[in-house]
Amino acid sequence: MNLKIKEICELLNVSEKTVYRWIQQKKIPFYKINHQYRFNKGEINEWIIRNNLHVTENILTMGITGNPVNIRDLIALGGVYYQIQGNTIEEILKHFIPKMALPQDVNPQKLYDTLIEREKMMPTTIGKGIAFPHPRSPVISDVHQESISIVFPEKPFQYHSIDGSVLHTLFVIMSANPKRHLEILSKLTFTCQDEQFIQMLENRSNQTDLLRFIQSKEEEWTSRMRGQID
Repeated sequence: MNLKIKEICELLNVSEKTVYRWIQQKKIPFYKINHQYRFNKGEINEWIIRNNLHVTENILTMGITGNPVNIRDLIALGGVYYQIQGNTIEEILKHFIPKMALPQDVNPQKLYDTLIEREKMMPTTIGKGIAFPHPRSPVISDVHQESISIVFPEKPFQYHSIDGSVLHTLFVIMSANPKRHLEILSKLTFTCQDEQFIQMLENRSNQTDLLRFIQSKEEEWTSRMRGQID
């Protein structure tokens, strides 16, 4: 139980009164230990993503794993794909997966089935025309095989929009374990709150520019985290 109420307030930029109200309404996962409220990092991370909450940059310091993920490197490995045909999430993924450089032990059909299974259980849209398709359970175990693929459909399409936007970008996530998956999701969620980045996605910027932008953000985050540690 490694987060206190003050840290939740800083993470979500809300008042203590709001957090206490969430606790009373049981809207937030919490524990009461020795008459004090405590929160689990992993559970809070998952709760934030599931509820599509706006977060502050403090989420970047809320590391769950000992080896922090690097979004830029994962996208460089997964690649950026343009003009993928299809008018539904099923069609998009069916046309995209054969283009992936998958590890030899990952069956493309199995990957497709697990991605669609997750979408049917709960669509992975986060608003602003973005979705995070990912397997319900990891299909890889080696962290060196982790990747994020940015997929631009040929035409944006309606898909379980939570804010009225059409889906224009998919981030297909391959993570090695649940903890690293949550860390990838948290960092991607924060990145996708940047309006400049959203504009680049809507304009379908080239891979070099996308990676350059994300690299600059990674360097900025690393600098800030070091400053907080120091």
